[in-house]
Amino acid sequence: MMELFPQNTTAELVLDAKAKLGEGAIWHPTEKKLYWVDIEAAELHIYDPATNKDMQFPAGGKVGTVVPIEGGGVLLAVQNSIYSMDTKTGELTLVTKPLEDPLVRFNDGKTDPSGRFWVGTMAYDVKEGAAALYRMDKDKSFHRVVDNVTISNGIMWSADKRTMYYIDTPTLTVQAFDYDDETGEISKGRVVIRIPASLNGSPDGMTIDAEGKLWIALWGGSAVIRCDPATGEIMQRVDVPALHTTSVAFGGENLDILYITTVREWLTPEQLEKYPGSGGLFAIKPGVQGVPAEFYRGQL
Repeated sequence: MMELFPQNTTAELVLDAKAKLGEGAIWHPTEKKLYWVDIEAAELHIYDPATNKDMQFPAGGKVGTVVPIEGGGVLLAVQNSIYSMDTKTGELTLVTKPLEDPLVRFNDGKTDPSGRFWVGTMAYDVKEGAAALYRMDKDKSFHRVVDNVTISNGIMWSADKRTMYYIDTPTLTVQAFDYDDETGEISKGRVVIRIPASLNGSPDGMTIDAEGKLWIALWGGSAVIRCDPATGEIMQRVDVPALHTTSVAFGGENLDILYITTVREWLTPEQLEKYPGSGGLFAIKPGVQGVPAEFYRGQL
């Protein structure tokens, strides 16, 4: 099926998962499977495009994101804690419980080029400025890196390991920071992309392609856009037959398939009639390749 993608601008439904809140898409570089989460259903999903089978594991709570661990298994950010999971058995092991505020939970995150785990938060009531972005170093120490965040979402790094890109959704922007790969420190935050109101969507998850361009899922916008962080230009748009797109990841043997997670929860009957595939996993070949995901390479 995957080789039959037409050269058009609309993603197609590849898995009618009916997820409540699909998120956290990441292509496992060695297993050749797409890992993703359903936050509201408290599940980890592992989708194998070779068989079109999707496995689910209970995550024990609202799970914001997933990253692969070097040597096997995954890290999960679940509510206020970080867990490792044995994906052969589904067994969860607590790594650390760094959040003390019960009104805040973990949301999106990724691993940086050196193998540290970055993960942000959001308040359950989406209170402005109540969240933050954290970095978990390879010794499991937790560091609050960006304060006064509302909905911490997409995060990626440039190929030269000198720039980190970051989304706090309600700002309708992508920020860039100077990034020190040796220490994990960031500095000199500045806005590089502004999402125009005409798109009717807010920036959510994000990935980067081999040409250094950013792909951004638009919550409420029924689309994914490709942007140039050097100029702020929107270069390409992929329409998605779902109201809320949440995360994006390049996968497939050649990293040339863009996978997109979506949302079914909170949609009205009229919206579900218009977007019956909402909550499904969508995909398209957009004409560029992605870059391999990084493993967490620290202590457990």
